[in-house]
Amino acid sequence: MKIVNANGASIPALGFGTFRVPGPDTERMVAHVLRNGYRHIDTAQIYGNEAEVGSGIKHSGIARGDLFLTTKVWVENYRHDAFIASVDESLTKLKTDYVDLLLLHWPNDAVPLAEQIGALNEVAKAGKVRHIGVSNFNRALMREAVKLSDLPLVTNQVEFHPYLDQSAVIGTARDLGMSVTGYYAMADGKVLSDAVLKEIAGRHGKSVAQIVLRWIVQQDLVVLSKTVSESRAMENAAILDFALTQDEMTAIHALARPDGRIVSPDGLAPVWDQAA
Repeated sequence: MKIVNANGASIPALGFGTFRVPGPDTERMVAHVLRNGYRHIDTAQIYGNEAEVGSGIKHSGIARGDLFLTTKVWVENYRHDAFIASVDESLTKLKTDYVDLLLLHWPNDAVPLAEQIGALNEVAKAGKVRHIGVSNFNRALMREAVKLSDLPLVTNQVEFHPYLDQSAVIGTARDLGMSVTGYYAMADGKVLSDAVLKEIAGRHGKSVAQIVLRWIVQQDLVVLSKTVSESRAMENAAILDFALTQDEMTAIHALARPDGRIVSPDGLAPVWDQAA
């Protein structure tokens, strides 16, 4: 498994995401993917499936210390006391005494960022969290969060796929020693019918999904894949036995468009950075 190193964290480049995966499917798939080579599982308080993730890990037979587990604090829990209580609740549901990475799920200016970052640092210093980071932050928020934090931030988890140019965020993350973790890599399924991606996939004897995942990992970024199909999960993992050429990488980057962003919920999304 390829590892991305960022500010002291060693993060498996391919993670299994559980957003919008129902509880029973979550438990089944987490156990399956861990038994078959995945070592990075991503969940969140708001997903409502932390307990099933914990059960899946337990049933996988994989030692807790051999996998990388990420969860995210929901915006309604950002006040200090609620934050600490919510992390304890997450750990109980996940059936573990620590997570490898804890993220702020979205910006929330109703609570001072210093209070949010302070709580992240507190749970990390208490041993409940090995690494901390953010999700859906723009460049200005990333820089501010880093300045406010005693401990290093290791990633910013953001939407990333061929139709969305995230070079500005990626560049800032690299300047700060952080990784970027991409979600929604399949652009809600839109990539699967893309002619350019289908041509590249045919050239390599791979699926379009494999090409997109490889494109992200080949940029030394972390990517999350999600499926409720055991066979699809195994296909998604088979991305390290080939490489895209520089021309192919460039052709995929060229698919980005100004209206490519899909995830931008009112009341949560910050002012997004424009492409560099």
